[in-house]
Amino acid sequence: MALALFALVCLMLMLGFPVAFTLAGCALLFAGVATLFGAFDGAFLAALPNRLFGIMNNQTLLAVPLFVFMGVLLEKSRIAEDLLDAMAQLFGRLQGGLVISVILVGMLLAASTGIVGATVVTMGLMSLPGMLKRGYHPGFAAGAICATGTLGQIIPPSIALVLLGDVLSSAYQQAQLNLGVFSPKTVSVGDLFAGALIPGLMLVAMYIAYTLLMVKLKPEWLPKRAETEEDAPSFGRLMASLLPPIILIFLVLGSILMGLATPTEASAVGAGGALILALARRAMGWARLQDVLLTTVRVNCMVFLILIGAALFSLVFRGLGGEDLIHGVLADLPGGVVGATIVVMLVIFLLGFILDFIEITFVVVPLVAPVLLTMGLDPVWLGIMIAVNLQTSFLTPPFGFALFYLRGVAPPSLTSQALYWGVLPFIGIQLLLIVLMAIWPGIATFLPQLIYG
Repeated sequence: MALALFALVCLMLMLGFPVAFTLAGCALLFAGVATLFGAFDGAFLAALPNRLFGIMNNQTLLAVPLFVFMGVLLEKSRIAEDLLDAMAQLFGRLQGGLVISVILVGMLLAASTGIVGATVVTMGLMSLPGMLKRGYHPGFAAGAICATGTLGQIIPPSIALVLLGDVLSSAYQQAQLNLGVFSPKTVSVGDLFAGALIPGLMLVAMYIAYTLLMVKLKPEWLPKRAETEEDAPSFGRLMASLLPPIILIFLVLGSILMGLATPTEASAVGAGGALILALARRAMGWARLQDVLLTTVRVNCMVFLILIGAALFSLVFRGLGGEDLIHGVLADLPGGVVGATIVVMLVIFLLGFILDFIEITFVVVPLVAPVLLTMGLDPVWLGIMIAVNLQTSFLTPPFGFALFYLRGVAPPSLTSQALYWGVLPFIGIQLLLIVLMAIWPGIATFLPQLIYG
């Protein structure tokens, strides 16, 4: 019945039903049927009020609305537009310079906003028409924009890492109970932020390296800059565009990595800093502030409602014996912990074709993470591996959200076929990063160990 519950949830999500109500509704349906046949203990549902209180009282999750507010505010204040325009002129002399500009600006936006949709839409509106006009290959240009937008998933401060950190913290505590170990240690969001920094920068470098490789292999895809185009921007204009996001990144990430603030406190600093920057640019009036607040409320209502539905689902799934079933299946796989990890990563990657990262984070990760951590995996390494894997879910057709975002703002000349083919090399680059972290775990664990011991 546990497997049937999971299959029904996936089916309902594929049919387009709301995530939170699908999780809660299917769980209650199976709990009622199983109770009639004496296969479910109602005591599991008695734990639901404490679960819900724990979610709403969770200090870590308080960072989510603040980071969302910061990201939406920066999007509305047009900081990204000025930054992209200055970067495009700076690298315009290089062949493929527009793509490199998009990647670098996307990195800065990821480190200051962390919202994939905002980055993809902004880049799509501002850079894609100009790239197509200059003769860039439509698929390559679209793929680069979509892949760059997903950097917000892995480069901190990332909302995905905040949510994943909360889930992994619970999974780590469960794993300790399974092993009979009682330790105050846990998995913090700061650990994941530090662990994601090197992989995120590696991903940026790999995107740029792929672009330079295509300049050599397919020079007709990335035409040279026209002589009539504007020269590089002045130093003052470049600094005026670069300094605001860099200052914000230093305030948020610097305060976390230097131990001056927790991620929750740093999110408040980031939200306040974004508001100050918007006011300094005279880009924030009452109407725009109201729009920012309403968008923030909508996003957070969606996230926390899914959290509540996921809590109900996990209780029923555990009551039906699903956790023991998964533990038995993974423990019996050939190859031990290595085989189990490969299977879990493959399942998460395949589910990314049909499910959103939030759904996978709250439905799949709580089921498999305690088992893998009990088998001895490093929680930070596992978290970063899952985060990069989830990042591919934004690019994989047919339900990749980055594809939807760009498709909504792209010119009619960009076909869906070109878009799908364009993102495939970038999906391959992300999978290559997963392989590299599997071979050299220190890519993800070196910085957290250096900072936090």
